[in-house]
Amino acid sequence: MMIFVDADASPVNNIVIEEAQKEGLPVKLVKSINHFSHDEKQPGVETIYVDAGADAADYRITGLVARGDIVITQDYGLASLCLAKGCYVLHHKGFAYTADNIDRLLTMRHAGAKARRAGYKTKGPKALTDEDKNTFRRLLVQTIKRADQREE
Repeated sequence: MMIFVDADASPVNNIVIEEAQKEGLPVKLVKSINHFSHDEKQPGVETIYVDAGADAADYRITGLVARGDIVITQDYGLASLCLAKGCYVLHHKGFAYTADNIDRLLTMRHAGAKARRAGYKTKGPKALTDEDKNTFRRLLVQTIKRADQREE
């Protein structure tokens, strides 16, 4: 089992790394080359840089993940693809994508895009709060335990 993070805009990279290191799980941060950094490497963490194309990170993650891996993303399309591959998929706001909610989320995304194309202004996401981060951390820990039990 590995943890993959759609890391370009992820505000929870440090939480993911902390919790993964506690469990000895490898983390793959997938980022656009536009976000290249000389940050010090951390044990168990690999940064994978992809082209600057709109969905390059999504395509790379989709190609790398396997059943039972954990994926962190706020992209509903990527979440849908990873769910289809048998992954656990989490949003940084602290909810899991599931077969029960992904269609609704994709429909909402489509409606928002359609409204923007028609000239309507839509609100962006709310700022991430400390409560959101704590909720995400709890969900990640629970998901790691569940995924670990499934592997046994």
